[in-house]
Amino acid sequence: MSDCLPQEVITNILLRLPAKSLVVCTSVCKSWRSMIKDSSFISAHLSRTIDFNDHHDTHLLLLHRFYTIWSEKVSVHRLKQEVYSLHYDNNDFSDCCEIGFQSPIADREICSDFFRVVGVCNGLVCLADDFERYGENFLLWNPSIRKLVSLPKPGITVQTVGGYDAQHGFAFDVVTNDYKVVRVVEDQYGWEDEETENRIFVEVYSLAAGSWSSRRIVDPQWSVFGHSPQAFVNGALHWDVRSKASSKHRYFILAFDVSSELLREMMMPESLDWDSFRPGFGDLSLQLTVSGDGKSLALFLRYHDEYSDPSLLDVWVMKEYCVEESWTKLITLRPQGPQRSLPRAVCFRKRGEVVMIRNLEKHCNGGEEARNELVSLDLESGQFKSLGICRYKYYTIDPYEESIVLIDRNEAISC
Repeated sequence: MSDCLPQEVITNILLRLPAKSLVVCTSVCKSWRSMIKDSSFISAHLSRTIDFNDHHDTHLLLLHRFYTIWSEKVSVHRLKQEVYSLHYDNNDFSDCCEIGFQSPIADREICSDFFRVVGVCNGLVCLADDFERYGENFLLWNPSIRKLVSLPKPGITVQTVGGYDAQHGFAFDVVTNDYKVVRVVEDQYGWEDEETENRIFVEVYSLAAGSWSSRRIVDPQWSVFGHSPQAFVNGALHWDVRSKASSKHRYFILAFDVSSELLREMMMPESLDWDSFRPGFGDLSLQLTVSGDGKSLALFLRYHDEYSDPSLLDVWVMKEYCVEESWTKLITLRPQGPQRSLPRAVCFRKRGEVVMIRNLEKHCNGGEEARNELVSLDLESGQFKSLGICRYKYYTIDPYEESIVLIDRNEAISC
C-alpha cells in the first residue's frame, strides 16, 4: 500500500504515530527504517508531540519515587523499592503508565546502588549514581522506546583528583542539536589547608561526539553542593552555590550556557537576610527549579533555627528571567498539622501549583506504613490537595515529552 502513496503522505502519517509504534515501523521496510532514524524526522516528531500536548493540555510528568534502607555492611543506603511512572499534569494527576527500568551497570564500586534523575529533556532522562556523594556512572534513557546509552567514565574521578563534590546537569543545545551532560566539580585539595584554594573543574559530555570534553579549571570563587537539583531554562543550567569572595555566608546562582559553555553568576533575592544563615546557627535548604510557565526561575527556601524563629518555607519566582529586581515572594509556609511538620517543595506545575512532600504519621494504601505524601499547593488559596501517592521517602518530578530520541544511536541498548 505504501508504494501507492506519495512520500510526503507516508511521512505525515508516520509523524502522527506514538513512539512505540514507530519502533515497530522500523521493521516494516528499509525505507521506513531509514526515514524514522533520520535526525530531521526525530526532531519533527518531537515538535509535533509538543504542539499536540500544548493544544490538548496533555502534558506529562515523570515521577521517580523510592525508599532505601541503611546498610551497615557497606555504610550506604541500599535501594528498597523504586518506581518510575508517568502522570498527566492535570487536576487529578491522572496515571498514564508505570515504566520498568533496570540498570545495565552491575559493578558500581562508588556511590549508591541506584540512580538519581539529574534531568529530563525532550523525552530523554539523564540518570547518575550520585545520591550518596560521588557520581561517576551516567545513563541516558528514553522510556518511550526503551533505549538506553551508558556513558563512558568522566575524566574527573576519585582516582584522578581524590575526594570531591559535584553538581550535575543535563540539557539540550539548540545551536548544535546536541544533548549534553555537565559536571561542575570542586575537589578537596585545599580543605585541610586554609591558604590553599580548592580547584573547580568543568567537563561536558556530548551525545553527538560520544565523549567527555577535556576538563578545564575555572575561577574558584564559590563552593558547590553535591547533587544540587538543576534548573534548565533559556538555554542555561542553573545551580545554587556559595560564594567564597566574602566573609558573609552568601549564596548566588551559577548559570552555565550549554551552547557557549560559559559560566556566569546571577543574584538571589536581595531581601533575604543572609547574615542569619551562617553555618551552625540554622539549617538552610535552597532549591532552584523552573517556574510554572517554563520561562524563568523559581526558588524554594527552607529554613529552620531551633534558637529563634520556627521553620519556614518561602517560595520565590523570578518573574522576568535574568532581571534580579523581578524576584517576588509568592508565599511563606510554616509547619502544618498536629505533627508541626514543614512540607518540602519539589517543583512547579504548568497550572501554577507547587508539588510538595508532606510527612505523615498515619497509614495509607491498605494499611502499609506511610513515609511521605505527595500534595499539590494552590498558591492563591493556600490549600493543599493530596495527589494520592504516599509510602515513599524520596520523590522527583520532571516534565516529560514522548520522543524517539536515541532510536538512531547504534550504541543504544534495549532496556
